[in-house]
Amino acid sequence: MLELQNVEVKYLNTILVLKGVNIRLDQGGFACILGANGAGKTTTLKAISGLLRTEEGEVTDGGVYYEGTPIHKFYPEDIARMGILQVMEGRRLAEHLTVEENLRAGGLIIRGNGSRFKRDLDLVYGYFPRLKEIKNATAGYCSGGEQQMIAMGRCLMGHPKVMLLDEPSMGLAPLLVEEIADIVKRIHVQGKVSILLVEQNAHIALELAEYGYVLENGRIVLDGPAEILKKNEDVKEFYLGFTRMGERRSYRDVKHYKRRRRWLG
Repeated sequence: MLELQNVEVKYLNTILVLKGVNIRLDQGGFACILGANGAGKTTTLKAISGLLRTEEGEVTDGGVYYEGTPIHKFYPEDIARMGILQVMEGRRLAEHLTVEENLRAGGLIIRGNGSRFKRDLDLVYGYFPRLKEIKNATAGYCSGGEQQMIAMGRCLMGHPKVMLLDEPSMGLAPLLVEEIADIVKRIHVQGKVSILLVEQNAHIALELAEYGYVLENGRIVLDGPAEILKKNEDVKEFYLGFTRMGERRSYRDVKHYKRRRRWLG
């Protein structure tokens, strides 16, 4: 359904960020991308959604294909109308608007009348009952968890076939992270939405996803079924926080050069 083939991305035609990235997402699939800060995870999503254009970035080699069609030169609004929608890191809401106005904004790419808006809002409120309770509240005054729900609900209003989720757990309390994860799973299963998830919380990502990719310095250094990655010694040590003896270890104690040496040879 969605495929990145040897994708290279540069900013300002100078700064090389992605180097030959290959990723595949099947129809109805759920894949995740793991990696440290600066690995290129968000850039990968923006290469798909077309948002690189807004930051003077571009795909300079390889290609992004949706159902066989190359889309890496398309404008973001055209990609969105095809059903590929990104939930941005940091939520990026219109903070001065109400919760429901933010949600309605997400549905503007879909032609329809008021009854269609009502059906879509009811669908969103079914996933996020809390949003119905605060629908007239100003979005900028909502909590971090509520704002994440608004961002995801806004995406659902655009009828996504592929949802690109960028760090949905960032800045949230553990209980809220679990709640958001459960909703993401429902959207995938009940809504039949294909999902590509970028996440630093490897525990959550590998529990939700069926397939995973590990991105390091702009390259895919490891990939495979999520169940296999959970058992991989490098993933366990560097992302799940376990040593080879099964004890937990702080991520801060890990030296990146060891990982690159093992994975990249």
